[in-house]
Amino acid sequence: MKQLLILSGKGGTGKTTIASSFIRLSNAKAYADCDVDAPNLHLIMTQNTDPERTDYYGMPKAEIDEDKCIECRLCKENCRFGAISGEKGFKVEPFACEGCGVCEAVCPAGAVSLKPAVAGELMLYTDDSRAFSTAQLKMGSGTSGKLVAEVKKQMKTAAKPDIELAIIDGSPGIGCPVIASLNGVNMVLIVVEPSISGISDMERIVKTAEKFRIKIGICINKYDTNLVNTEKIEEFCKEKGLQFVGRIPFDPEAVKAVNNGQTIVDVDCPSGSAAREVFSKTINLLFNGSESPDA
Repeated sequence: MKQLLILSGKGGTGKTTIASSFIRLSNAKAYADCDVDAPNLHLIMTQNTDPERTDYYGMPKAEIDEDKCIECRLCKENCRFGAISGEKGFKVEPFACEGCGVCEAVCPAGAVSLKPAVAGELMLYTDDSRAFSTAQLKMGSGTSGKLVAEVKKQMKTAAKPDIELAIIDGSPGIGCPVIASLNGVNMVLIVVEPSISGISDMERIVKTAEKFRIKIGICINKYDTNLVNTEKIEEFCKEKGLQFVGRIPFDPEAVKAVNNGQTIVDVDCPSGSAAREVFSKTINLLFNGSESPDA
């Protein structure tokens, strides 16, 4: 199964808009939303079906047994995160606790213990042919990369063995969720907007993706909002030997489609037509090693 990951160096570039259109055009049987901090692919791709939900456990959290506590204050004095509050009847603030275990180690009465804590929720949408994996990280949790790995694992486990293509909607930025998303994929399509910050973040995500030695494609979304920067991005691709797979225009019809729960290829609009061309070049690059079947 070939895995195509769609990324952007920053939020708001249209990454999920492109990912949803690719899923529709390919009639993908396996796909995932790895933006676990703010997943939204399900708003378009699930048709209001109910998923199978599974709690995801991250770092453990400390708990204090008030019956055993002798109020020696050692736990509070040694917590570098300031997660223990109170003067008597000490309490652990779960959003501040990092599960390091120092409080448990210093407690002379054995009143402190580390307990498994729910850090998020995995969701799996399936039918007779499709598997869509996603998740929502719980506020305050720092285990986003690990949860992304679980999202991808859940997708691969649920997918049929003969499926040839999986499409993954990644996270913006270059942090842990992106690193976990990049692991094991065959190609990454980077969606760029022609702004100063868009170019800077594109360069960062390219450097990150290159370390994984996988195919990289670049497309520009809303290219006509700044033609000078669009040309700079295309020139950057030429200089770095990166495959440029196309431009998608700014299109008010795209906003209407998304607000109606549709992809941009479900309606007749300029952005949808351009996305079809980008999709064709991207898939040929993924499977054939070139952006054109005749190249």
